[in-house]
Amino acid sequence: MRDTDIDPPRPTFVTVGQSFATDARRAVLEASCALNLAATRFVLALVPEGLDRDALAAALDELVDGVPVFGCTTAGQIGTDGYQTDALLLIGFRKENFHCASALFAPLKPISITKIVETADRQNTQFTHTPGWNRLALVFADGLSKQEDLLAAVLESALEHVPVFGGSAGDGLCFKETFVLHQGRFHANAALLLLIETDLHFQGLSFDHFLPTGKQLVITEANPEERLVHEINGAPAAQEYARLVGCVVEDLSPEVFAENPMLVCHGAKHYVRAVADVRPDMSLSFLAAIDDGLVMVLGRGKEVIETLEAELDVRDPQGRSPDFILAFDCVLRKLEFEQKRLVGQVSDVFRRRRVLGFNTYGEQHRGLHMNQTFVGIAFFDRGAQRIRWT
Repeated sequence: MRDTDIDPPRPTFVTVGQSFATDARRAVLEASCALNLAATRFVLALVPEGLDRDALAAALDELVDGVPVFGCTTAGQIGTDGYQTDALLLIGFRKENFHCASALFAPLKPISITKIVETADRQNTQFTHTPGWNRLALVFADGLSKQEDLLAAVLESALEHVPVFGGSAGDGLCFKETFVLHQGRFHANAALLLLIETDLHFQGLSFDHFLPTGKQLVITEANPEERLVHEINGAPAAQEYARLVGCVVEDLSPEVFAENPMLVCHGAKHYVRAVADVRPDMSLSFLAAIDDGLVMVLGRGKEVIETLEAELDVRDPQGRSPDFILAFDCVLRKLEFEQKRLVGQVSDVFRRRRVLGFNTYGEQHRGLHMNQTFVGIAFFDRGAQRIRWT
């Protein structure tokens, strides 16, 4: 028997339920049956494209027994068997190990820096600190708001020593509308801030599988507010990008963008600036901040599975593996893996590493908004005797 055929032990500090039902109420009923709600502090609901949101919110309110539910719409889910596309995923966080407080920023666009700072500071101050526990923040933002760059930077500054992780809500591959879930309702043009305290140790992760090439791209005309690039190297953006990639404009697609990303250098490290689509006027629509004069280079991929195994092989100071990893994984990574027929292998790595989360329209890590990146938080047992949920 191969190691990959052996089921890994279940996480101790979260329970997980999922359903592929297309009826919202039935999906909640099936997924919530796997949760120990009496022992649950809060639930993350990661929602596939196509479920009726109003019916889903009503069903969660009715069937999750008064436990607070937060979450967002997604571009895919990462469940107990790895990548999923059409699953309602519910993750219940153990009451004995987690406390939480939440805030909603709405409307997110136009963004109010003052309001975000005041709200985040107030929530952080009023959220009673438990001695010996660790604090972090999760942010779930409207993935089409084009405000995540500023939001991530403002929250990282406002919350000072609290690390901020998160993902932009998705809409499958439709890119039409995205929502966050807070206090029993789905909200568009909004962002959810979830402050979490835990007695577990945690470690942040952020990685991709690209290296810079020598092919340089300079943005020579752009609309930063709309994340639109009209010219690259003095030529129509889509035309110049296609030339450097080695294809014609008509062949540009999400799969081509995923496999040939543009990278920017920040703090001696390269980050992906992903393209969402090509506009009729030959401009490129980006999923993260761009500006006139920005210098980028084309990226080339490293070995995917080897990189994934190495980056997820994290340990605590005692050399122990995580109990689970909460993940924000860009949908463009999944598209590339599908194109290369690697989804099964990647899902197996996720299953063995107990990775849970969703596919995003962008990722946030320590004040930066990025694309085509895996951002995660690895949670570790502090070493006390483990008590399994019953």
